[in-house]
Amino acid sequence: MEVKAINRYVGTSPRKMRLVADLIRGKGVEEALSILHFVPKHAAMTLEKVLRSAISNYQNKDEAGRVDTSTLFIKSAFIDGGPTAKRILPAPMGRAFRIRKRSNHITIVVAQHEEGVTETKKTAVQKTKKSVETKQPAAPET
Repeated sequence: MEVKAINRYVGTSPRKMRLVADLIRGKGVEEALSILHFVPKHAAMTLEKVLRSAISNYQNKDEAGRVDTSTLFIKSAFIDGGPTAKRILPAPMGRAFRIRKRSNHITIVVAQHEEGVTETKKTAVQKTKKSVETKQPAAPET
């Protein structure tokens, strides 16, 4: 089961928000919350609120009620551009500079790890590590 939380018309530029969203994509929910709590960027506060909302949505959707947050992970987190408000700033010699006040839409999708899938991923990672070690070329003799 997966659940999403959306926050629209956030008054931060999408580029600044994506820098923080890239830090948490694919991580476990507890790890992502601790990362967002200690990142000094202003965008981290908004992303933390949306992530907490996604966790709450997951708990509301689950019939059992309480969900162990250690089994949840961020399946996807993406930032879409919202509407841009255009303003004019007076400039020297009768000119005008355009200021674009950008906004964005945040979407975070939270899902639960399936026991069999995580074991398969771990074994696949171990197999790739072994194959990389065996494929390394020998040092050239001089």
